Amino acid sequence: MTQQEALFEYCLRIGDNAVILGQRISEWSGHGPILEEDIAMSNMSLDLIGQARGFYTYAGAVEGKGRSEDDLAFLRDEREFHNFLMVEQPNGDFGNTMMRSFLYGCFAFLQFKELMKSKDETVSGLAAKSLKEVTYHVRHSGDWIVRLGDGTEESHQRMENAVEELWSFTNEFFETDEVITSLTKAEIVCDHSALREEWMNMVQQIFSKATLQIPAATTYQATGGLKGLHSEHLGHLLAEMQYLQRTHPGATW
Repeated sequence: MTQQEALFEYCLRIGDNAVILGQRISEWSGHGPILEEDIAMSNMSLDLIGQARGFYTYAGAVEGKGRSEDDLAFLRDEREFHNFLMVEQPNGDFGNTMMRSFLYGCFAFLQFKELMKSKDETVSGLAAKSLKEVTYHVRHSGDWIVRLGDGTEESHQRMENAVEELWSFTNEFFETDEVITSLTKAEIVCDHSALREEWMNMVQQIFSKATLQIPAATTYQATGGLKGLHSEHLGHLLAEMQYLQRTHPGATW
């Protein structure tokens, strides 16, 4: 794998994570528990889609085959997406959505903070812009985790259920492969495995306030997203997300 191929793949992964999670969170539009939260989640979705646009555009330029951000978002099949499995999972209840946003947001915060040091100026610039948005996402979702975890008996139980359901997807954040190894040597990206301890500390800080426990290590850890091996949920999500472009190829607003 050449460095150009690795950089294309890495930018694609960030774009895929952002666009898929953005699509998931957008499903709450008009269904939030309160009006203010409905607006907040819609804005978070727009932030993520904006991040996807930036990294998709750069991925297309690196690839050099003339593919645009729209081509990469709407004209690839399920096996061609390389997002984390966590971000494609159904929303569940409000607590589950906030837990997913928090766990992924903490990783994205650390990832973008390190990517700001990248020797690739485009990557570092995109990371700097994204970091500002992700900082808010972590604070917003973290506040809800504390409020619900340390709230009523029912809200606490729902947050415990969310942790139990989502925790097995977190190990995928820290997987290292040929793409990351190649770009780490070139000082373009960071080694994801090096982020685990700081990520765990960020999570533990909020969990302590929320009276939640980090689950004990289990033998099962979900994996496969980086290789294009996904849960059944991604196909349904893409069918909705890509419908307009596939029905009316080349359609623009």
